[in-house]
Amino acid sequence: MAFGDNRVTTRDFGTTTTGAPGEVVRNRVLRNTYLLLAISMIPTVLGAWIGVSTGFSLMAGSPFMGLILFLAIAFGFFFAINRYRNSPIGVVLLLGFTFFMGLMLSRLLGHVLGYSNGAGLIMAAFGGTAGIFAVMSTIATVTKRDFSGMGKWLTIGVLVVLAAMIANIWLQLPALMLTISVLVIGIFSAFILYDVQRIVNGGETNYVTATLGIYLSVYNIFAHLLSLLGIFGGED
Repeated sequence: MAFGDNRVTTRDFGTTTTGAPGEVVRNRVLRNTYLLLAISMIPTVLGAWIGVSTGFSLMAGSPFMGLILFLAIAFGFFFAINRYRNSPIGVVLLLGFTFFMGLMLSRLLGHVLGYSNGAGLIMAAFGGTAGIFAVMSTIATVTKRDFSGMGKWLTIGVLVVLAAMIANIWLQLPALMLTISVLVIGIFSAFILYDVQRIVNGGETNYVTATLGIYLSVYNIFAHLLSLLGIFGGED
């Protein structure tokens, strides 16, 4: 993103140092986004712990109705967070959303913890997710390639995967479930690349909404990576 006359360039002994008010803003948004993302893990873990302890499951009755209820609550949070993104209320709502997502993760965690190596699988999924995040965010900050055109295609990919997930509630096809997990990991890995670069290029200037987008990517990568590890590496 160009900043017109606000861009200041200083040349000294053949080196170029570039500084601009916009660059300061981008760095601050990126720093605050990473900080809030780290903080958001606290209510996520708390929600997951409570969910595992109480046996919480939104899908226990009817999986389809549970999915509809989940989407209604999630999109309610999305609307509210976006509306209050410029106030402290937005941060509170974001942390409330991450607590809710922790609750939703508890069913998968409880299932994996039923394996004798369940704790190890969770740590492996956490490490894999952290590795993906580190690689994608690093690429986004150092590459000169523009990934802004990926946004619409990634959104279409999410809609296709969501439709496949709904269909598999009735189909119950293991192969489709595995395919969905692999696609989700790939799509949301690319979303990290896309979202971080938007911050770096000045396309996203609000750290609350930036955190929400990256959190959803990290959450989905972790959940589906853990699901795959449970299927292929779970030991009774």
